[in-house]
Amino acid sequence: MIAGNIRACIYPKDVQRITGKTYRQARLYLNKIKDNLNKEPHQFISIEEFCDYSGLQMEHVLRCIIG
Repeated sequence: MIAGNIRACIYPKDVQRITGKTYRQARLYLNKIKDNLNKEPHQFISIEEFCDYSGLQMEHVLRCIIG
């Protein structure tokens, strides 16, 4: 399904592009996901974890991230 060099994690700039939120709102949203998943502050959020939490389909998210 995923071809080429695709990142495994999602960043606030990606969330901003996907949702239309401000950068700060996107960062807070990722922190909310980290809290929900009991992750440490230094750990990343995977694209799959983001999709599971947000209810968005992986194909739509990848299309927004990689074009």
